[in-house]
Amino acid sequence: MVPSIEELEVYAKENHIPIMLKDGINYMLTYIKENHVKNILEIGAAIGYSAICMCLVDDDIHVTTVERDEERYNEAVKNIKNFHLEERITIYYQDAFTLELNDLFDLIFIDAAKSQYIKFFEKFTPLLKVGGVVFSDNLNFHGLIYTTEKIESRNVRGLVRKLKDYILFLEENTMFDTEFYDIGDGISISKKRG
Repeated sequence: MVPSIEELEVYAKENHIPIMLKDGINYMLTYIKENHVKNILEIGAAIGYSAICMCLVDDDIHVTTVERDEERYNEAVKNIKNFHLEERITIYYQDAFTLELNDLFDLIFIDAAKSQYIKFFEKFTPLLKVGGVVFSDNLNFHGLIYTTEKIESRNVRGLVRKLKDYILFLEENTMFDTEFYDIGDGISISKKRG
């Protein structure tokens, strides 16, 4: 029996696995459908939730994804098989920075280590087609991006600073046109110029 997306959402919540907020993922899925996106690269598979959701938009969609946490990778592989999507989702168990690909993608989805967003962007955008987009999630970081002075944890302050650096990096990047949306936990869509 094929499980449901809702079961994955429950599993993620019960096991404290960060997945995209519902309105954020719905926005991205609508974008994928309306713009006929077919080839997607995802940085950060977690349990396979978003890769599965993206594949369910259309039978022609293929997702390449990478996950470095072994437990999450194994869970993702199981979920992908349960949804019978192993022909359309290619998942790598490794650190994204060691991943070497030759494909060209219509969309790159960055949803992994927030402190590395700029490095992910720089490493993978050469694989993006002209007119393709980079979706970045968690840019509001649960609202903490606006309240730095209230953050007690040094680690969290550091993450928020890196996210602010990433937002500035996107705003100043002349090779991309970036729009920011207050949807989910904060999304940006960066379109590659011709």
